[in-house]
Order: sequence, then C-alpha cells, then structure tokens
Amino acid sequence: MNIGAIWDVIALGPMINILIGLSDILFGSFGLTIIVLTIIIRAVMFPLTRKQMNATKSMQDLQPKLAELQKKHAKDSQKLAQEQMRLYKESGVSPAGCLLPMLIQMPIWIALYQSIMRVLAVAPGNFLNLSEYLYSWPIVFKALPVDSQFLWLNLGTPDFLLALLVGASMWVTQKMSASPATNPQQKAQAQMMTVMMPLMFVFFSLTFPSGLALYWIVSNIITIVIQYMITKSWGSLNVPKYVAMFKGLLPAKKGDSKDKKLKERIASVENSKKEDVKALKAEDTSDNTQVAEEGTDASGREERQDGGGGRKTSFDRAKQKPRGSRNKRSKRR
Repeated sequence: MNIGAIWDVIALGPMINILIGLSDILFGSFGLTIIVLTIIIRAVMFPLTRKQMNATKSMQDLQPKLAELQKKHAKDSQKLAQEQMRLYKESGVSPAGCLLPMLIQMPIWIALYQSIMRVLAVAPGNFLNLSEYLYSWPIVFKALPVDSQFLWLNLGTPDFLLALLVGASMWVTQKMSASPATNPQQKAQAQMMTVMMPLMFVFFSLTFPSGLALYWIVSNIITIVIQYMITKSWGSLNVPKYVAMFKGLLPAKKGDSKDKKLKERIASVENSKKEDVKALKAEDTSDNTQVAEEGTDASGREERQDGGGGRKTSFDRAKQKPRGSRNKRSKRR
C-alpha cells in the first residue's frame, strides 16, 4: 500500500464522510457544515494552537537579546550559535516549539481542504470519484448530493466578495503575529510577507470553490480570537487608527449631527462660565487688595496722629478716666 492509499484511508475518507453526515444533521446546509466542522477542529486543536502561540510570543520577546548577540558575535558564527543556544536554554524557549504544533495540525487542515474540494463536486466525473471514499452509512447516502447553495453563495464556484474577505482576514492575522524586526532587511521581508500572503490567498479564493474560501475565513477569524485571548494585544495592528478611518468613511447620521451640535453648545456655555468665574475672581482679588491698601493708609494716619502729640478729644479723655471716680463721689455724699 502506497502513501496515497494510506492517506485516503486514515485522513481523507473519514473527513469526507464526517462532512457529508454532519451536513444531514445541520438541515442539509453544507456552508453551515463547513463552519461548524472548522470550529470543532479548532477547538480540539486549541491546546496545540495555544502552545504554538505562546512559543511564538516567547521568541518575539527574545528578539532584542538575539539582535545584541548577532551584533556582538557577527564575525564568529560558531560562538553566535553557542550563545543563542545558551539563551534559549536559560529562557526555557525552544525554536521547535513554534513549528512542532503547526506540523501536527497540518495533516488535519490538508484533509479538511481536500474533503471540501471533493464533496463540492461540480462535474459528474468528480462525483463518481467521490464514491470511492464513501462509507456504507445510511446517513451518508441520505445527505447526497449536498446542497451547494449557502446565503448568496454557490459553494462550488468562486466568489469575489468572499475572496476579499479572505485577504482581509489573512492580513489581520499576519499583522497580529508579525514579530518585531531587528534590522531593516528583516523589516522589509516582514512587510513583503504581510502583503504577499493575503494577495496569494485572494488569488487562490478566486480560483477554487468558495466553500474553501468560507473555510479560510472562519479559520482566520478563530485564529484572530485565539491570538488576542493569549497575547492580550493586537500585535503590530493599530486598531484605533483603522477604527477612526472606518468611522470617517461612514456618513454622519442626523442624530449624530444634532448630538454634536448640542455638545458644542454645552462646551461653549461651560467655557463662558469658566471665563466669568475667572473674571469674578480677578475682580475680588483687586477689591481685596484695594481695601487692604486703604486700611493700611488709615492705620498709618492714626499712628501718626497719636505719635505726633495732638490734642485729645473729650471722648478720649473720658475713656481714660478710671471707673472708680463716680463711686468715690457717692461715698462723700
């Protein structure tokens, strides 16, 4: 038995029959079947995906130290390799940790991709070839032929809008997972990959049936969600910038314009109130200063009059008389 036959028995055959049987359970909708099966497979593979993303994040954190080692041992490649291995060992990071989970998942993704292509048999010859992989399950023969209509899509033919969505979702995943470049050459390569990969998948989506593009979109969305859950960041994707750009492209609603005018009026009233308060504070400060100066002048005049030996009034002499004088006169009487 050759490798192709082994692959058909252990991977392709089971995936095809699961797809067809699940479509019968999901009301005969093959588009919904692709979405549900992709979610199930990604949920089963979540531990491997999390391990891969954690290893990738750890490698990104080590990039500055690796760049320093490359500058320090640029002329000695053997010493550079030794120092890099020492750094990996001390940090507990393995370069194989990024690739091994991906390699384990790749056969499953390939089997799902080939299954979608074979189940969405457009020509009669393709449908005859599909019969070679079918099991003798009643649910499988009951679901055939599958309904390729889903929403506005014919899953057996390409769709331009779906291809654009594939490219956009792929671009987001590339931006979120891109590692910071340590030199201009690496930065240029990363930018080229960020552009080339989405364009390549757009081309594939315009070539293959749109059922495969639907699978890519769902898989990319799940990758974006898992990436954000694990890393708690959008990577090199500047989300506020693109949200502001998207809002700027949308036409303003009537209610929004009224709210904006109301906010502007409230802001102008608040600013005028602040200015009035500042003016009142300034007037109070000047009045207090003037009163203080007048009080100082009055006290100064009184001190000059007392110190200059001026005549005392009868009221002042009366204040200075002792209170006991009236009592003495009453006793004499």
